[in-house]
Amino acid sequence: MSDLLKKAISLGWGLTMVSKEKIEKTVDDLVKRGEVAPSESKDLIERLVERGEEEKSQFKDFLREQIQRILTELHVPSEKDVASLELRIATLEKRIAELEGTGEQKGPETDGVTDIL
Repeated sequence: MSDLLKKAISLGWGLTMVSKEKIEKTVDDLVKRGEVAPSESKDLIERLVERGEEEKSQFKDFLREQIQRILTELHVPSEKDVASLELRIATLEKRIAELEGTGEQKGPETDGVTDIL
């Protein structure tokens, strides 16, 4: 895994894993120390929770893009590719079964030897 991806994951988890309860506790501490007015605490909590959700969404998008890039670089087939191949295999199996079924109905090749006997 590249260093950039490792750093992004570490940073992203740090930003997105902060719970609402932890935000509330931190804001309550700020109110107790007089750094935030009690009337502003609810709005601050809401803004911080909203920002956390936005960052979480952005991090997920970033991670999804990086994983897709890596899978593409490694030539890992997509779900669509696999489904297409499965359909082709099923079609070929059906065709083989039809051909084998047709061959069995005609019977074995005798070159006319059994007709003489």
